[in-house]
Amino acid sequence: MKRGFYLVMTAQALSSVADNALLIAAIALIADLHGPDWMVPLMKWWFALAYVVLAAFVGAFADSLPKGQVMFITNAIKIAGCALMFYAPLLGDSNSQSLVLVFCAYTLVGTGAAAYSPAKYGIVTEMLPPKLLVKGNSWIEGLTVLSIIIGTVLGGVLINPTVSQALMALDWVTPVASTRTETAILFIGIVYLMAAITNLLIPRTNVVYPPQHTNPIKLLRTFAYYVAILWRDKLGQISLAVTTLFWGAGATLQFIVIEWGAQHLGYRLDQASILMGVAALGTIGGAILAGRVPLRKALSVLPVGVMMGFAVMLMPIVRETWAVHTVLVLIGALSGFFVVPMNALLQHRGHFLLSAGHSIAVQNFNEQINILVMLTVYSLLLWFNLPINTIIFIFAGIVIALMLLIMAWNRRNHTRHPGLPDKIGQHGHGRALGRIRELNPNRQ
Repeated sequence: MKRGFYLVMTAQALSSVADNALLIAAIALIADLHGPDWMVPLMKWWFALAYVVLAAFVGAFADSLPKGQVMFITNAIKIAGCALMFYAPLLGDSNSQSLVLVFCAYTLVGTGAAAYSPAKYGIVTEMLPPKLLVKGNSWIEGLTVLSIIIGTVLGGVLINPTVSQALMALDWVTPVASTRTETAILFIGIVYLMAAITNLLIPRTNVVYPPQHTNPIKLLRTFAYYVAILWRDKLGQISLAVTTLFWGAGATLQFIVIEWGAQHLGYRLDQASILMGVAALGTIGGAILAGRVPLRKALSVLPVGVMMGFAVMLMPIVRETWAVHTVLVLIGALSGFFVVPMNALLQHRGHFLLSAGHSIAVQNFNEQINILVMLTVYSLLLWFNLPINTIIFIFAGIVIALMLLIMAWNRRNHTRHPGLPDKIGQHGHGRALGRIRELNPNRQ
């Protein structure tokens, strides 16, 4: 692996740590402002909405500048969102107004994240050859999950009453922060600054794309065709369907675990945040093991997604600490093992059919739409006051059913196209690339 790749991983890890810590701090801030339970997943809904709204534009932005520079600019947007969240309770004349500002702040962070993602994943395809993509993705995903652990734990630690009181007593913190959430957000902002500095150290890959469209209508037309290309590709459509399901389910499970910790186990928020880290710890192990799966064998891991759904159904029946942690590690390990090869396959097909930035933008667009749908369903179930264990069974059943449908879809594709695995590593068909050139004459 090149030195630049490790800098990309470091920058991504720091930014992801801050993102996940800020989520915990935002949840705590909503609680301090006496917001209702259903408002917590709705906040993530607005975060995901930024990905959907900007999907047609962030790919072109990621391919218009060196990826390290794009990562720096978008990380600066996250810092602006973090700052707005810090001042939200001070700027609002009432709790309701402050809650609106918290939503706006987290949406701004989502805007930065939406533009950050195509550059983060796109630079991997620029730095690494196809034979190293699964290994590279294994490292990226493993480190990302590790950053989720650190971020969620950091967020929980920072809002812990004892820790926050100790931090507020520091000479340089006392004049700036006076509540647990202000203190937490202040330290999270420092992590964002560290990520920004690392972004500046990332070397250029010398991959230059043709000039990108700036006309919004043309960008939307081109993006719509990019989406169609990936969904029509027999390998791209399966990997896109799986990653779309996985990230939608993962985002929802994040909030389910917090609510499950409160209702089923009687945990505080800072204690429940540890549970999210435990699940993420299992995902690291699964992601590392997935690094051994050749790209040509990526589709062989689909049954693991069904197993993950059944593992989620174990959550309502465990209460002992060792059993709770074992189930969460199992869920994480299964999810990490099956999503890394699928993510690598999707990036590989997208890179050759489209471009690094645009393919990741298409992936994010589909994944975030599913996050919006699943979080909406989860918010409605909370609004109807359904017990969390009932919600868990509904959630797991949906995941299992959809994975079985995707597996049947994959078998049908292979039956109709026996030579399908040989397409891995090949370029997209001329008709699709020709149509892209019609929509974007500057693309070579």
